[in-house]
Amino acid sequence: MRKVYEKAITLVIALTFFSFASLIAQNISGVVMDENGEPLPGASVLVVGTTNGTTTDFDGNYTINVNDDQVTNGQFVLSAGFMGYQNSTKTFSTSADQIWSPQLSPDAALLEDVVVIGYGTVKKEDATGSVVAISSDDFQKGAISSPQALIMGKTAGVVVTTNGGAPGSGATIRIRGGSSLNASNDPLVVVDGIPLDNEGINGMSNPLSTINPNDIASFSILKDASATAIYGSRASNGVILITTKKGTGTGLKVSYNGNMSIGQITGQVDVFDADDYRALIQDRVDNHGLTNAALTGLGDANTDWQNEIYRTSVSTDHNVSVTGNAFGVPVRASVGYTLENGTLKETSMDRTTFSINATPSFFDDDLKVTINAKGMDINNNFSNTGAIGSAVSFDPTQPIMDGNSRYGGYYAWESADEHGDMQPINIATHNPLALLNFTDNKSDVQRFIGNTQFEYKIPFVEGLKANLNLGLDYAQSEGHNNISSLASWSYREPGNNVRSYEQTKKNKLLNFVLNYNKNTGGHNLDLVGGYEWQHYYRETYNANASWEENENGEWGGERTNKSENFLVSFFGRANYSYAGKYLFTATVRADGSSRFASENQWGYFPAFAAGWRISEEGFLKNSESITNLKLKLGYGITGQQDITGVSNQYYPFMAVYELSNNQEGAAAYYQFGDKYYPTYRPNSYDPNIKWEETTTYNVGLEFGFFNDRLTGSVDVYRRETKNLISEVPIAAGTNLSNFLVTNVGSLENNGFEAELNWHIVSTSDWSVELGANLTVNNNEITYLGAQSFNVGEISGGVGNNVQYNTEGYARNTFYLFSQVYNEDGTPIEDLYVDKTGNGGEVSANEDNKYLSKSPDADYLVGISGAIAYKNFDFSFAGRLSVGNYVYNNVASANALYANTYNQSGYTANIPMAINESNFEVAQYWSDLYLEDASFFRMDNISLGYNFNLSKKIGGRVSGTVQNAFVISDYSGLDPEVDGGIDNNFYPRPRVFMLGFNLNF
Repeated sequence: MRKVYEKAITLVIALTFFSFASLIAQNISGVVMDENGEPLPGASVLVVGTTNGTTTDFDGNYTINVNDDQVTNGQFVLSAGFMGYQNSTKTFSTSADQIWSPQLSPDAALLEDVVVIGYGTVKKEDATGSVVAISSDDFQKGAISSPQALIMGKTAGVVVTTNGGAPGSGATIRIRGGSSLNASNDPLVVVDGIPLDNEGINGMSNPLSTINPNDIASFSILKDASATAIYGSRASNGVILITTKKGTGTGLKVSYNGNMSIGQITGQVDVFDADDYRALIQDRVDNHGLTNAALTGLGDANTDWQNEIYRTSVSTDHNVSVTGNAFGVPVRASVGYTLENGTLKETSMDRTTFSINATPSFFDDDLKVTINAKGMDINNNFSNTGAIGSAVSFDPTQPIMDGNSRYGGYYAWESADEHGDMQPINIATHNPLALLNFTDNKSDVQRFIGNTQFEYKIPFVEGLKANLNLGLDYAQSEGHNNISSLASWSYREPGNNVRSYEQTKKNKLLNFVLNYNKNTGGHNLDLVGGYEWQHYYRETYNANASWEENENGEWGGERTNKSENFLVSFFGRANYSYAGKYLFTATVRADGSSRFASENQWGYFPAFAAGWRISEEGFLKNSESITNLKLKLGYGITGQQDITGVSNQYYPFMAVYELSNNQEGAAAYYQFGDKYYPTYRPNSYDPNIKWEETTTYNVGLEFGFFNDRLTGSVDVYRRETKNLISEVPIAAGTNLSNFLVTNVGSLENNGFEAELNWHIVSTSDWSVELGANLTVNNNEITYLGAQSFNVGEISGGVGNNVQYNTEGYARNTFYLFSQVYNEDGTPIEDLYVDKTGNGGEVSANEDNKYLSKSPDADYLVGISGAIAYKNFDFSFAGRLSVGNYVYNNVASANALYANTYNQSGYTANIPMAINESNFEVAQYWSDLYLEDASFFRMDNISLGYNFNLSKKIGGRVSGTVQNAFVISDYSGLDPEVDGGIDNNFYPRPRVFMLGFNLNF
C-alpha cells in the first residue's frame, strides 16, 4: 500500500511541473464517482499517451486542459482511475468544452486484497482458510428485499433457497450441506460485528429483513473450520459476515435508488376446467359407480379458481442515502421504503428501514469510534395461503358468490343437520376467495440492531490495539390471525377465530478484543485474543378466544412465556507469515452455554491452517503467465448448541414442567370442586446432553493466470459431526413426552468446490467477464444406532412421512414403495415391488419400502456474466441444479378419483396428473410421486445505461427480469423446493423491474 501511495504522490508532482507551453485545444470537466455514485477525491484523470493529467478535489471535481499536440486526427482519449478501481476511458472529438463524469467500478482483484474475517481483517493473499468475499458490484440484480437473495448462486458451497414467492419471505441458507439432524443447520450471521439470533421473530417471515440490501457493502463467507472456529459453538454451519456501507470525510453527497416492479405467476397446477370436470363426474357416475348425488351437486358456473386468487402485483422500493462530513465526523445515513405486493391477493409487506453510521476519531486517530444503528418497521399481511391449495381443489362448476348472506355472499358447501337446518360442511374445501377475504392475518414488527465499537491504539506498545464492542439486537412484534364470523369454516371451532400474539426479544453483546501486529525482517505476526458475553432474552404472549374461562369454570385466556440463555466465550488466534510465502494460523475458542448442565457446559474448539504461496517462490516469481498460486491446508473443530423447533429447547438438560394447553385450545383439565384447572406436564430431558461437534478437513488451491485475467480456486473438504443433537422417539411410558432431545449418532459431508472468473475483454470501450462455480456435496449418516426415525411429513392422512433418517444414507432420504407398472407403463394401483422376497400383500408390508433418493442436489453450478460497452451494461446470473429429487405432494394428495365426491355432500376438483396414475385412492408411498427435479434457473437478466446530467449529477437507469425462466422436467409448479416436499407452494413470480439511480 505504501508503494501505491508513493507512486500516486510521484504522479501528482510530475503533473504539477508539466509544461503548459503548447496551445490549449479543449477543456474537459466533471466528477469522478465510485460504484455508488459518490465522488472520489484524489482520483486521477489523464490524457492517454501523454503526461498531461490532474487529480480530483475533495468533492471529486476535476478540470483538464487538452492541448493541440495531444490530439490525433481530431480525437483524444481520457482515462480516469483510482486505487482499488478499474480505469474508465472515453474517446473525445475536438469540439466545444465537454463534461465527462465517469463512474468507476471496483477492481475485484484489488478490493479483495483485504477481506473481513472473525474479529478482524486479513490480506486475501495471507488467508489460510476457505473465505469468499462478495462486494456490492457482484450482487444479484432485481427486486430484492432480503440480504440472502443478494448472494444466491454467487459462490461455490453456498446454497440459498427462497421459501417461495410470498412478500418478504425468508430463505434457507446451507453452507457445505449442513451438519445436523434436528439442531439448526443455518449459518451464523454477523452484521457489523453483532452475531444474530437464528431463531427468528414472531410475525416476521425473514429475520434479516431488518437490513436493507441497499445498505450492504459486502459479504464475507467463512466456510471451513480454520476460518470459522473463532466463532466456536455456532460455526458448524459456516459464518456469513455482513458489512454495511460507511460514511466518508468529504462533502455532502446524496444518492437515490428506486424501482418499480411487476410480478406475475409463471404457471398453475393443471386441473380440470368446468366443462371437462362435468364430463369427468358424468363418466364416474356412468361407468365407475359414483353416486348420482355427485351430478346433482354440480353448478352452472365456469370458475378458474387459480386465476381468481392470483393477480399481477405492483411493487416499489425507494432508498435515499446521504454521505458526508458532519462537524468533522464521517457520517452516512439512509432511509428506505419498500412496498412488496404478493401475486396471491391480499398478501403484502410494507417496510421502512433506516441506517446511520458515524466514525469519529480522537487523539490524532489513536481512538477510533464506530457507531452503527439499523432499524426497521414492517407490516405484513400474510392473508391465508391455504387458498392456494383450495384453488386447486375447489369445484370449478361453482360460483364465487351465490348471494348467501350467511357467508357474506360467498358460495359455501352446506348440508342439513339432524333438525333439517342447513350447516356448513366443515371437512369440505373452502371457497378460496372467502379464505382470502375473511382472514385477517397481519403483524407489525419493529427491530433495532445497533452497536458502538471503540478501537484504541495502546500507547508505548507499537502494533497493539484494544477493541471494545457493545451491541444490542432488540425486536418487538405483535400480530393477530382472526377469522370473520361470516366465514363458513368459522362455525367449526368458533373459539379459535380470534387469536393474537406478542413477542419481545432483547439480545445483548459485549466483546473485548486485543490485537497485536508486528512485522519485522520478513516475519509477520498477528495475534488476537478476546472475551465475549451474550445474553438472549425472549418474552412471548399468546391469546386465544377458546382459552377464556367458560361457564364451567374451565381455565383459559392468555399464555405468557419467558426464557433466556447465555453464552460466555474466550478466544484467541495467531496468524504468522514468513517472507510472504509461508502462512500459518492457529485458533482456539472456549464457549460456555447455559443450555447444558455444568459438567457439559464448556466446549473447546481448536483449528489450525497453513498456506504456501507457491507463486512467490523464485521459480515462479517472475512468471508472466502464473500471477498467483497458493496451496491451503486446514483442520478444525466447531460446535453446535442452537436447538430449535422442539419443546424445552432452551433447557434440554433440565426437568421442566409446562401447561398442557396449546394454541389450538387442546388441553388436559383436572376438577377441584366446581372448577377445572389445566394440568402441567413434564417435558422430556437429558441431563447429559452436550455439544454437537463438527471436525472439518480442507485442502484448497487458489490460482490466477495472465495478470489475473483468469482467477479461481478449488477446495476439497470433509466434515464429520459427532454427538448429533437429535429429537428421537422414546418408548411409551418413559415420559409423558413421545420424543427426547439428546446426543445420538454421527454425520459426514464430503465435497468439492471450484470457482472460475475470466476477464475476457478489457478495453477502453468494451468489458466482458464470465464467472462460474461448481459445488459437489454428499452427506451420509454414519451412525444412529437403534434410533432411526421417520421425517418428511406430507399433506394427506394424519402423521404420514415419506423420508427416513438411518445409517448409511443421506439425511432425509426418501422412503417409499417401488411402484409396479403394466405393459403400457401405467402404474398398477396398490401393487409394489416385493423387496423382502416374502410375497403376500406387498402394499401393506412396511418392510417393502426402500431408501432411494435425496432432496439435495448432486451437482450445483452457478454462472454469471457481464458485458459493458461505453455507458451501456448487460449482465445475467443463473443456476443449474442436478440430481435434486422432489416428492410431488400436490399430486399424491389430490390426484385421486376418490377425491371427486365426498359422501358428506360436496365435490372437489383434481389435478390432471390423475391421467398418469388413474389411482382411485391415496397411494402416498408410491415412488411414482418422486421426481427428478433437476433444473436450470435464470435468476436475472439486466440491462443498464449510465448517464451524466452535469458535472455534479449522474445516474443510471436499468431494466431487470428476475426469475426469467426455468428449464426442468419436473411436473409440478417449481422444481426448487426446500426439503424436497412440494405442497401448497406460494409460486415464485417472474418480476419485471425498472430501476433508477441518481447521484448528487
